[in-house]
This record gives sequence, C-alpha cells and structure tokens, in this order.
Amino acid sequence: MSKKADSIMSERDDPSDLTPPAPRAEPVADGVDGRGARRERGLSEKSAGPLSNIGQFLHEVRLEMRRVTWPTRDEIQNTTVITLIAMIFFAAYLFGVDQIWAFLIEQLTKLLGGA
Repeated sequence: MSKKADSIMSERDDPSDLTPPAPRAEPVADGVDGRGARRERGLSEKSAGPLSNIGQFLHEVRLEMRRVTWPTRDEIQNTTVITLIAMIFFAAYLFGVDQIWAFLIEQLTKLLGGA
C-alpha cells in the first residue's frame, strides 16, 4: 500500500475521533408541561356543519382535479396497444404451458396403467 493510503487508514483508526456528539440542550417541540407538543389539524378551528364540510370537500376536489396531468390521446393509444400485446403474449404462453402439462400428465397416466 502507498504511504498516503496508510496515513488515511491510520487516521480512521484513531480512537480520539470517535467521541459522540454533545446532547441537545433542549428537547424539540416541548409542550407546556414538558411533554411533546401536539399539533393536530383542525383542533383550534370551530366545528362546521356537514353541508359546509361537503362543500369544502367538493371545492378541494375541483382544485385537485385542475392539477392533474391528463394523458394525451396518443399516450392512451400507445399504452392500450402495449397492454393488448402483453395480454396476447401471456395468454399464448399460458396456453402452451397448459398443453404441455396436459400432455405430460396424460402420458404419465398411460405409463402407470391408468384408464
């Protein structure tokens, strides 16, 4: 090994570099009585009626639907063609495997003196 590699390895093995970090002075997010502070959604808001909840939900759905990136017609056609090709391939594969197993089982029953 080279001298540079030896010096790097000896620096890594130095136990004085393995001192743990100092603990935090204060816990993160302490509440009033020393326990963790709770942050719950809607806790401070006044309870609304069911009709306003439905209205708020529909409003948020409408906003979210505007953000959706819809596929183009070409993308839909391409993925449909890929799906059909994959379906035909796997159907043919499974048909072939089924025919091979049926043949093998039939030959095995004839060999063992079955019906």
